Amino acid sequence: MNRNKEITGHLLAFITIFIWGTTFISTKILLKIISPIEILFIRFTIGFIVLLVVYPHRLKVKERKHELYFAASGLCGVTLYYLLENIALTYTFASNVGIIISIAPFFTAIFAHLLLDGEKLRLQFFIGFAVAVIGIFLISFDGSNHLKLNPLGDILAVLAAGVWAVYSVLMKKISGFHYNTIQATRRIFFYGLLLLIPALFIFGFEPNINQVMQPVNLFNILFLGLGASALCFVTWNSAVKLLGAVKTSVYIYMVPVITVVTSVIVLNETITGIAVFGIVLTLAGLFISEIKPTAKQKEF
Repeated sequence: MNRNKEITGHLLAFITIFIWGTTFISTKILLKIISPIEILFIRFTIGFIVLLVVYPHRLKVKERKHELYFAASGLCGVTLYYLLENIALTYTFASNVGIIISIAPFFTAIFAHLLLDGEKLRLQFFIGFAVAVIGIFLISFDGSNHLKLNPLGDILAVLAAGVWAVYSVLMKKISGFHYNTIQATRRIFFYGLLLLIPALFIFGFEPNINQVMQPVNLFNILFLGLGASALCFVTWNSAVKLLGAVKTSVYIYMVPVITVVTSVIVLNETITGIAVFGIVLTLAGLFISEIKPTAKQKEF
């Protein structure tokens, strides 16, 4: 791979995860006035409109089966992932969800190995995964006396990690079709929103527009729509195109790290020695996973 393209891919992945790691603040603020499903639908609607304005060219699908890939990506990356994650949070602790979602790179590696050419499993990946998950565990349960399992919520979180892994693999396949990334992302948003409509009837969709339009709330919903949706899905999809599904997915390890650091800076929360150690382990796991194998090292 061209060195400049690889650096660009890593930079795009980092930018994406940095923004995604800070979105919890905006979501936390908005949850006081609107429901998770309302936040989800509004943010992706904004994202779709922005991408349409930025690149107002109609996507001409080359083959009919490509449309199925876009629909499946919308279902997994938008509809199912966020619904499963939000519902999981109502049944289990945020710390549980934080750890379980971080296993998405593991699922991505397995699916990519089975379904994609050139995405081989490496020993470094599994070592890095183990180190990072230990670090994330220390960050998430810092200050907790014991782990509390909530089967339904935890299972939903595992399913969320799995569908995100499927989304990453689908995006790698779509990147091989050589469509414009903005157009492809917009088509995925379209299907994600379309498939969200049934959920709106189930969970209800009655946002208080007056409260949403308050400056603080409007800023946060625009941040989620413009930054976390429109920009980040384009940058993430571009990173997957450049680096591959597995190498990009390991950046998910950084989400809890960024969340903790943001909490300290923005919310003035304290950070303990255990959390710092967890951050170090998580970052170490990321770097270990990204180590390039030598000719003697085995790929599975």
